[in-house]
Amino acid sequence: MNETDEIRGKAEGTAPVPLSVLDLVTVGAGRTATEALRTSVQISRLAESRGFHRYWVAEHHSMPGVASSSPAVILAHLAAHTTRIRLGSGGVMLPNHAPLVIAEQFGTLEAMAPGRVDLGLGRAPGTDGATAAALRRTDRLNEGADDFPEQLAELTRFLDDDFPPGHRYARIHAVPGPIQSTSPGGVQSPHRPPIWLLGSSGFSARLAGSLGLPFAFAHHFSAQNTIPALDLYRESFRPSAVLDAPYALIGVSALATDDEKEARRQVLAAALNMVRLRTGRPGLVPTPEEAEAYEFSAMEREFIDTWNSNVIHGTSDEVRAGLDDLQKRTGADELMLTSHAHSGDLRLRSYDLIADAYGLPQAS
Repeated sequence: MNETDEIRGKAEGTAPVPLSVLDLVTVGAGRTATEALRTSVQISRLAESRGFHRYWVAEHHSMPGVASSSPAVILAHLAAHTTRIRLGSGGVMLPNHAPLVIAEQFGTLEAMAPGRVDLGLGRAPGTDGATAAALRRTDRLNEGADDFPEQLAELTRFLDDDFPPGHRYARIHAVPGPIQSTSPGGVQSPHRPPIWLLGSSGFSARLAGSLGLPFAFAHHFSAQNTIPALDLYRESFRPSAVLDAPYALIGVSALATDDEKEARRQVLAAALNMVRLRTGRPGLVPTPEEAEAYEFSAMEREFIDTWNSNVIHGTSDEVRAGLDDLQKRTGADELMLTSHAHSGDLRLRSYDLIADAYGLPQAS
């Protein structure tokens, strides 16, 4: 299998494009991170058995309701509980880490789950400025974002083990990695995880296109920029050894329930959580009862109405229709679904209902 085959998925059932999962490992009020991580294992196994193409984990920090601060650790755990589904980061925030560390972490993941690891990279901090400063041990946060192309190039060279002679890192090797195949007696595969660029604006779209890399756009929190960013990616695209044509997925917030009313209740609770996050009061995902009793200000209500207009929710048929329409409007090559609900059981049920709606393979 070549790298292009690993990037391009296959649509199952009647889905217009491959379907995948984005997991934030959400923690609801009254629940623990342990329970949230157990739910992630359940969802990853369900996704694998129902024909979803890939399962990504997003890096976030200092958010009580999001237990995905260490994607590489979580992915190692999921690799031990799955056998076929692609696993990856959606994404690792490159400015938060030394490129060598990421190359080592994902080289290790590749050794654990050969041929099914993706490395999705973002340039945002995945948190607030103060936390980003603590992560990066500097107050010059713009410097990290501005240096993203150089950091990406350095990471790629560590993954490929191809720094030119005389480079200060020429004698440094990311292990596990290609160096093991060239060492005496070495039999290590030189394969490395394909790189994806993630974004919510035009910067990463243009960079991904110019480098001929696959692109993932965060439609679930930047819907107004989706079509402009995808257009820019396609216009900027230059064929590469990785891809001969553009390939773009979009992250979509979607929740299907057996009862339409329950979908509205869960979506309201998730939106209240987002209101608190945006106003500097991050917490656990509230219960639907707490959200229904909450007195929203006019400004908060306006935010919620706008936010929820981009959440596809309702019965399985309603969600399928919404996803079909979104794919037609954007031309996305893949839809990556993320579900936000207080209950892990409801999140699990949502993916099962969406799989049923598209006639995806039944769990064996």
